[in-house]
Amino acid sequence: MVQQLLELACASSRAEPASVEELIDNAAQLQLPMIDALLDAGLVQEEYFFKGLSEMVRMSLVNGELSPEDVPELKKICSAALAIRYQVVPLKLEEDVLTMVCYDPYRMEARQALSRKLPYTLRWVMGERRHVRNSLSAIYGVGADTFEKILAGRDIDADQLAEKDEASVLDDDESDEASVLRFVNQIIREALVHKATDIHIEPQSDILRIRYRVDGQLLDVPVPERINALQSSVVARLKIMSRLDVAERRMPQDGRIHLKNAGKSIDVRVATIPSVEGETVSLRLLNQEKFNLNALGLEDSVRESILEVLALSHGVILATGPTGSGKSTSLYCFLDYLNKPETRTVTIEDPVENKLRGIVQIAVRPEVGLTFAKGLRSILRADPNNIMIGEIRDTETAEIAIRASLTGHLVFSTLHTNTAIGGVSRLLDMDIEPFLVSASVRAFLGQRLVRRLCVHCAEPVKDWSEMRAKELGIPNVIYQLGGQPCGPVGCPECRHTGYQGRTAIYEICKISESIQKLIAKGSDENAVFEQAVKEGFETMRDYGWRKVMKGVTSIEEVLSCTHSQSGLDQI
Repeated sequence: MVQQLLELACASSRAEPASVEELIDNAAQLQLPMIDALLDAGLVQEEYFFKGLSEMVRMSLVNGELSPEDVPELKKICSAALAIRYQVVPLKLEEDVLTMVCYDPYRMEARQALSRKLPYTLRWVMGERRHVRNSLSAIYGVGADTFEKILAGRDIDADQLAEKDEASVLDDDESDEASVLRFVNQIIREALVHKATDIHIEPQSDILRIRYRVDGQLLDVPVPERINALQSSVVARLKIMSRLDVAERRMPQDGRIHLKNAGKSIDVRVATIPSVEGETVSLRLLNQEKFNLNALGLEDSVRESILEVLALSHGVILATGPTGSGKSTSLYCFLDYLNKPETRTVTIEDPVENKLRGIVQIAVRPEVGLTFAKGLRSILRADPNNIMIGEIRDTETAEIAIRASLTGHLVFSTLHTNTAIGGVSRLLDMDIEPFLVSASVRAFLGQRLVRRLCVHCAEPVKDWSEMRAKELGIPNVIYQLGGQPCGPVGCPECRHTGYQGRTAIYEICKISESIQKLIAKGSDENAVFEQAVKEGFETMRDYGWRKVMKGVTSIEEVLSCTHSQSGLDQI
């Protein structure tokens, strides 16, 4: 059996045969499941591997996602505890024959245990591991095996939870004891598998709704039935993990959880909000990622403009856009570029989302009087070269930031505006004098996040032509650069959405002498825009069209998140 499996793995492997043989030998010696070892190491192409495996063991292969014929009935026949423990999916029941799907045909103890526990004749077929695991979540819900044990009468007392505040390690399942802690960990762990940025736990009248935000889109998470019975316990567990007041249910609270998953650190920002149905909890997952200017995927023209701005010795650089548009990430990448032994960089944020090595970071604490404005005054006395302010929210902070730039500091911050040039109006609305804006601000950087097309299933747009490009408003100067727009299709790799991951699209308005004069004399936004276009300003939509022509994102994504005004059409 081992030799046959080795030959099959080598035939469908992405690695050298010696690596595959070593992995299988180690798994055999340690008595670990060899199929899991191969898949976890990413050494085989799953589709081809399971096709060959099914032929080798003479078992039928179920292609694609599994769709049980009668889910409610099958859930009663095969409990979540059994299905998830043995990694099998009940597919259909015909008379007294129950068809079960597995991905490891060599796991004989699972077959024997299920034959004893289920009063049916079992017929076994095979499926790919990813399809089996996805179907288990879809049928039973996330953490369903733990959930069933909890409802049996253990670990549902919120008062007892406070006594079990062990370290939050997501992959620490050393105890078989079912607990709300383990159930919550499974929810977070599943979110990390989906590469979610947020988890929203929202009580409804009849169920506790859980949603993940993946690539900017909200995704409903299948949950076990009767999960509303654990609503208060789940919320209490999250409050304890984030060191919030469990007894306070009438006021919003903010906290933070530090997690470890597979040896990696993950910070989670927690916000609770009281609603008429109960407390809602939002979790923002912040991976401790490394920031690098190259990771932003900047087009050459924008990269050159940003490098020119970063080379300045003083001035204000403002990143603009709505919440969740990646402004902080861009600023972190700029700070990483400027982080050198001969310079000193200090930030003041609310809260500190990511820790940067070699940079002094300060968290705002209004409850003790440490606001952006007060913290900024102290920072200036420490004589830094570069300063980052998490957000300019009021006139006082804006004035101090501007005066800091006038005294020889390079200041970075964010503003909530729809366009880069809209940052001018926003500062003037804060009662900042026009001459101060023109004298201090060196650039406004606007940005949005668009979803990347899945590289596995994206297809070229049909009937693409210059006429179609003109109808969409793609400037001729961009169309002439060549390229082929693609559109989303959907496949198992991208959860049938057609997209995987996100990238930023930008517009940067450098404040030239001509624009400074317009701002100083109080010219409106349109006048500033027209002058910027004459000097080569490219709007965010035009930048997005460049990404479309390169097949990075889709036409729909760019149209949905950018303004229709095009600067290149006016040149």
